Amino acid sequence: MENVRSVYMPPFNEEEFCLVTFGHSITYPGHTYGPSVRSYYLIHYILSGKGIFKANQHTYNLREGQGFFIEPDNQTVYYSDIDDPWTYIWVGFSGRQSKRLVGSIGLSQDNPIFSCSIESGKKLEEYVDEMLANNDFALGDIYYRWGLFFKFISVIVDAQKDLMPKVDVNTYVAHMIRYIHNHIEEPVTVQDVADYVNLTRCYATTIFTKYTGMSPKDYIQNCRLTKARHMLESSSLTIAGIAYSCGFNKSESFIKAFSKRYKVSPSEYRKDFLRKGRQVSGVRV
Repeated sequence: MENVRSVYMPPFNEEEFCLVTFGHSITYPGHTYGPSVRSYYLIHYILSGKGIFKANQHTYNLREGQGFFIEPDNQTVYYSDIDDPWTYIWVGFSGRQSKRLVGSIGLSQDNPIFSCSIESGKKLEEYVDEMLANNDFALGDIYYRWGLFFKFISVIVDAQKDLMPKVDVNTYVAHMIRYIHNHIEEPVTVQDVADYVNLTRCYATTIFTKYTGMSPKDYIQNCRLTKARHMLESSSLTIAGIAYSCGFNKSESFIKAFSKRYKVSPSEYRKDFLRKGRQVSGVRV
């Protein structure tokens, strides 16, 4: 059961872009959605409470301030916590340009979790509520909702900025970045990236560093460790499983790199994160 306000419009994938659905749900304890498969992209953001999201054979334990992404034609299921059921908002979209948009914000079925600050989360809620208040099919309302949707996306992009370059990028660099994000779960190397855009490793490194402010090697490592941190916070995978999912050949290499970056081991980071979560929920540890 859930207390829900929502709008759904049949998707038209032949269009450049189509806003399919948006809504706001206050779920009851244990409320479950799925297993289901959709024909459009879908982004949820949790306003309060906790729940579980299952996709791609992974289980993610999520709470207020986190969001999850669903790609078309992928089976997912999610359900609210028994003691602290979640309230969330969502937007769904499709169209020929949707895949390109998704690729630019750093989310995928292999990397479906993101986090936002409380202030950013309030903006996301505001934009969805505005969509719900302007849900007519008049052309002006349609364009207004598109504007709100892109504001919604801009907040997520800003929240993902530790995964994104902060400067202008040229075509080669844009393709390299997209390749890295699409293959981050693999042991991708700088040579792989250079080969993808048909450049020498030296020249690829030079232009990548010029336009992003960091070398391809450092950028790949940054993406891997950021993804690993999100997975430690939200999934039940083992340390070895997370290492493999983030492109590390050995769990030892992952532990060493993570400890160097965050000054704490992955297992200690997870324990501390869970402990803080219980304290926020009022549970003694």
